[in-house]
Amino acid sequence: MKKFYQRLTNWERWNFYLLYFPISFVWLWHCIRNGSFWFFSASNPTITFGGFEGEGKKEMYDQLPVHLIPRTTYILHDLPFDEVKKKISEAGFQFPFIVKPDIGMKGILFRRISDWQQLEKYHEKIPVEYIVQDLVTLPVEVSVFYYRYPWEKNGVVSGFIDKELLQVTGDGLSDLRSLIQDHPRAKYRMEEMEHRHGHRFERVLPQGEIFYLSYAGNHNRGAHFTNLHKEIDADLHRVFDELSHYTNQFYYGRYDIKTSSIEDLKKGRNFVILEFNGCGAEPNHIYDCGMKLSSAYGVILQHWRALSRISRYNHKMGVPYWSFMKGYRFLRSSKKHFELLEKYD
Repeated sequence: MKKFYQRLTNWERWNFYLLYFPISFVWLWHCIRNGSFWFFSASNPTITFGGFEGEGKKEMYDQLPVHLIPRTTYILHDLPFDEVKKKISEAGFQFPFIVKPDIGMKGILFRRISDWQQLEKYHEKIPVEYIVQDLVTLPVEVSVFYYRYPWEKNGVVSGFIDKELLQVTGDGLSDLRSLIQDHPRAKYRMEEMEHRHGHRFERVLPQGEIFYLSYAGNHNRGAHFTNLHKEIDADLHRVFDELSHYTNQFYYGRYDIKTSSIEDLKKGRNFVILEFNGCGAEPNHIYDCGMKLSSAYGVILQHWRALSRISRYNHKMGVPYWSFMKGYRFLRSSKKHFELLEKYD
């Protein structure tokens, strides 16, 4: 009962559709104003559907500076495992590394692989093409939300957060189950935790040992965010203005990054872009900072206005909006894809 009450009174724990329903009419107004149900498809012209949903990571990585992305190789799910091992070995990967679907979201089927046996189980299970990627060990993980109007040289860093992965720390006495039950966020995810870590529940973690419950740095997977809005300055803007102009096609979205330090990121050095999430990216700096629901809605609506203006301008410059049926079929196909992934997660 207590957990239910906490979920009810904390808007950050609400279902996505419940959270967004009160402002959904504003989204509809943008659709009407732009003359298209899928107006956002023109926002980032070189990403499928503007990056709203269902885009592949390969098309995103191909448009970023090669020295700023992790080494990545793509694996067909039906490739014989001996050939998988050969391909990965020839590419120079060493354990541990990361695997995840090429078309994925919310950390679904994101795994850290430590040996060939783990990889073989993953390869046998996953029903779609996936990527093998270097595990980036830089100590600081951040998200930067950035948008730029196509007619302007400089853009806006509207959100900047530090991420702490979902983790527990051993005390030398408690087993993993108890540590999860006492964790302020993990305790709400017991079904997921049992599915992933149930075979380790009786293990007692030594004093000070950190155990990662998820390696995916997103709110959906329990990561904790610290708002870094006071760190947003001219140097940070300069770094992301340069990235935006690299292809002159990424106008709206969120960069997920690992870096050695905030200071190095501002100087444009020692950082790696894990992903660029396009127009479907949520301004995740609304979470974990004590923001009131009304203020969170204000932030969301601000970003929707920017997305609408960017899309409308690009459309006037010749970028077509997707037709209703094209967008509908794509979303239906995408939904089936993610439902399939969730069955194997």
